[in-house]
Amino acid sequence: MRGFLDAAAAQPIAPNMPAGHVTDDTEQALVLARRLIADRGDLDVLAYADDLLRWEAAMKAKGSLDLLGPSTKAALEALGRGVPPELTGRTGTTNGGAMRAAPVGIAFAPGEALLAAARRSCVVTHNTVQGIEATTLLAAAVSCGVAGAGVRQSLDRAVALAGAARPAGAWSAKASVLERTRWALAWAEGEGAGADDAAFLRWLRLMVGTSVEANESVPAAFAIASRYANRPFDALCAAASVGGDTDTIAAMSGAMLGACLGAGAFGGDRVAFVERVNGLDLAQVADRLMDLRGRDVGAGNDGGAR
Repeated sequence: MRGFLDAAAAQPIAPNMPAGHVTDDTEQALVLARRLIADRGDLDVLAYADDLLRWEAAMKAKGSLDLLGPSTKAALEALGRGVPPELTGRTGTTNGGAMRAAPVGIAFAPGEALLAAARRSCVVTHNTVQGIEATTLLAAAVSCGVAGAGVRQSLDRAVALAGAARPAGAWSAKASVLERTRWALAWAEGEGAGADDAAFLRWLRLMVGTSVEANESVPAAFAIASRYANRPFDALCAAASVGGDTDTIAAMSGAMLGACLGAGAFGGDRVAFVERVNGLDLAQVADRLMDLRGRDVGAGNDGGAR
């Protein structure tokens, strides 16, 4: 891919979606952004869960199949049955928390408050070691970028911040998101730096994986952000072309690169096109999240989930 394209009729998740339309990753990130803004940074995760359910109902009403991911869906259904919120996300190892974490990185500077907010944003749906690691990595990389760090510095700092965080979340036998991200970055910045783009993407598919599992898609996004640090729009096209959970990998790669390089790095005309076809005002949302940055917010209302 080299630019925006209409989705094919045979596309299984978003058939015939017109070029430039955002998918569930961006829409759910905006749901989180609006909740953070409404709560003045002190995220009420139960209200956020209700927001996600209302968002899914609206998508169904429009006939969309681009709905909640498997971990988020199962967790919210359990919450609706009365399962305590500290238990609903204990099987969530997919990338749902990470894919919508960018607003946390904008609203919080690097530090303990960021780590706490990242966990609050995913605890109801992805309260596992993998889910929390993934969400923390993405939020931290965005936060470091907003703070002025370059791309590779932000990626490395995110890994360091996630590594220094207190262990949290339900154990799973699945591989660590943090350790696989370290490994993917080391390859991308070492041996993989000499590979051409086609060989690089093939390596991602075969060795890293591009599924909805956080320990595949998050390392893939970090590797893409590192390789294409000086070619941000090419990064999005590469992510869209790699196969698997392409929109999520592109959303995460783009969030990290955009935080470091600014929205203008993708091309003003492209950003304006996406805003126009989706009816979005992203600058206004970003400005309101920036207003929260540095505020002394509390631990959040998570219904007892800490």
